[in-house]
Amino acid sequence: MFFNLFNHTDINKGVEEWKSTSGAVLLDVRTKEEYNDYHIEGSVNIPLDNLSAVNQRIADKNTPIFVHCLSGARSANAARYLKAQGYNSVKDIGGINAYRQ
Repeated sequence: MFFNLFNHTDINKGVEEWKSTSGAVLLDVRTKEEYNDYHIEGSVNIPLDNLSAVNQRIADKNTPIFVHCLSGARSANAARYLKAQGYNSVKDIGGINAYRQ
């Protein structure tokens, strides 16, 4: 229960890893409105409440996917969902509110 207490995701490291991973997708699961206000260039927006449509945008289950949201809660849920759907390389990188360009 306490194993992840000090395990913090770092979106900045995650974005760097995404940039250096061939064929990877940076998936933003915030709402379309949040995404339109501010997003990381090159990211793909599929809101959490529409994540069932992910296979239309990311058909290959071996595609490396780096998931983020605003604070990290939605991205954690999205990562669990994607893994349950058979995506093999999913990494939750946390919330964009900690992103430094």
